[in-house]
Amino acid sequence: MSETVQQETHGFQTEVKQLLQLMIHSLYSNKEIFLRELVSNAADAADKLRFKALSNDALYENDGDLHVKVSIDKDAGTLTIADNGIGMNRDEVIQNLGTIAKSGTKEFFSNLSGDQAKDSQLIGQFGVGFYSAFIVADEVTVRTRAAGAEASEGVEWISQGEGEFTLANIEKANRGTEIILHLREEEKEYLDDWRLRSIITKYSDHISIPVHMFKEEVPERDGPDGEKIPAEPGKWEAINKATALWTRDKSDVSEEEYNEFYKHISHDFADPLAYSHNKVEGKTEYTSLLYIPAKAPFDLYNREHKHGLKLYVQRVFIMDDAEHFMPTYLRFVKGLLDSNDLPLNVSREILQDNKVSQAMRQACTKKVLQMLSRMAKNDAEKYQGFWSEFGNVLKEGPAEDFSNKEKIGELLRFASTNNDSDVQNVSLDEYIERMQEGQDKIYYVTADSYQAAKTSPHLEIFRKKGIEVLLMSERIDEWLMSHLSEYKEKSFQSIAQGSLDELDSAEDKEAKQEAEKAVEGVLERVKEALGDKVKEVKFTHRLTESPACIVADENGMTTQMVKLMQAAGQPVPEVQYHFEMNPEHELVKTLADVQDVEMFKKWAEVLFDQAALSEQGSLKDPASFVQNLNSLLMTLAK
Repeated sequence: MSETVQQETHGFQTEVKQLLQLMIHSLYSNKEIFLRELVSNAADAADKLRFKALSNDALYENDGDLHVKVSIDKDAGTLTIADNGIGMNRDEVIQNLGTIAKSGTKEFFSNLSGDQAKDSQLIGQFGVGFYSAFIVADEVTVRTRAAGAEASEGVEWISQGEGEFTLANIEKANRGTEIILHLREEEKEYLDDWRLRSIITKYSDHISIPVHMFKEEVPERDGPDGEKIPAEPGKWEAINKATALWTRDKSDVSEEEYNEFYKHISHDFADPLAYSHNKVEGKTEYTSLLYIPAKAPFDLYNREHKHGLKLYVQRVFIMDDAEHFMPTYLRFVKGLLDSNDLPLNVSREILQDNKVSQAMRQACTKKVLQMLSRMAKNDAEKYQGFWSEFGNVLKEGPAEDFSNKEKIGELLRFASTNNDSDVQNVSLDEYIERMQEGQDKIYYVTADSYQAAKTSPHLEIFRKKGIEVLLMSERIDEWLMSHLSEYKEKSFQSIAQGSLDELDSAEDKEAKQEAEKAVEGVLERVKEALGDKVKEVKFTHRLTESPACIVADENGMTTQMVKLMQAAGQPVPEVQYHFEMNPEHELVKTLADVQDVEMFKKWAEVLFDQAALSEQGSLKDPASFVQNLNSLLMTLAK
């Protein structure tokens, strides 16, 4: 290597500075993962070269023996991880080693608490990759050259991890990247040959790229029977099995190996909740290895979030994030597919309309739903953990995947009036088991929050009759229910929409008629007073404690759907609600006795605004409501 030229100093992106400090101070209890991360990145670089070389064999530069080399220099106190993979040019070095180009970054940092134990788990979800080198090193040097570039186009990157890095052009004869860690004094255990070999075996046995370490020369020596044992020259030898884990028989792979492979492909620190390894033969031949993570990534709801499976064709890596093999509502699934039927030059466009990829997508979707169903039946606590992380994503399923709507329905969980808790742990099957005799609908209410749903006036008649209602308070719930019309031949019914006449017994109907007679004529007067504010005014017996409520048309737009569309920036037509009054309530009886037209109008508007406030959480004209209410209070006070 000749002397460096064009040396420059750059500042790290602010988020990189924060991340470096967090890693140094928060991941001290599991330092050895730095080697897993760096070896994993090196193996990925080799995979990417293999793929690019399919269309440009010259990138191999007459060296097709892809590998990773780990070496130590005890005198210099350095540990080096080198690969002969794809390498980087100058711009890629700045982009990859100076910034965190990852969606969800701001949210990640806003969730940090300052508690090192908790923050280390968050870091694990975010993924640290290259920057994990600073857990054990006080200086890191990176020397790299992109495959196919001239030797003079090498780049050297050096940093102490304290806010800036230097960049210089260098001569580098061989393609690929070498990362030189200048270890801190207290981290010199990572200069021990046996220690490194044990870590590589533990974390990297499953990757398909061989990881080499140098075995020192062994001099000639005497054997147990006095015979001379010849000297063994020093040589590079593979430490890991270097056999792709998914190609091995399931019985030969331990749970620990499956978990470590998950961490390799996902860069997550936590073990997965579940995994499924399948070899499919027949019309379509492929191997799938699918994982369900324990924690949601920070960018799960980001529109630019990349998701999908790693795709291999005949053991050759083709692409990351192949989204065609997993529906969007299962975007949290990690894993890989290795197909024998797809062409090596397959593109995302080809996958879009390819019958083989469509068959694989259907099979993978079915497999994931089976995994979740098995988890829900066999380990309710583990499934509840899954639901708290990914439940709202799964709720997107019925709208996207009509053919699996029933299977998705089995996996849904909700809060309910049956439990005095906001925990979403009631399944639709459990609800149906508890349905009263003669009940043929699944009742639910949507609201802005659990508290608003729990205290909705629409629940009053259901509490009186002991009928369970699902309490839905997530923004996605209204969207879900617009696509989930029935489950196991039971239709869904919003208690804030349409009529509830099916709840009336003969006795109820008789009592209803008597109560309505006592306030006869009030409906027409209220409709006249409210005018176009309401579509219709009628009596209701869905209320037992409240004087009135507003109700949407049976097929009309509910309050929550209006809010959902408004939040999405969609135009929303003016919605007219039905105004329903409880004829047995004292305020309604008082209203019926008011003869003064102006006073009657104020009473009617106050009752309507109260109902709207309870249902919608806000009023279009709160000043008018306050003015009317104050006027009535002053009249009553005289």
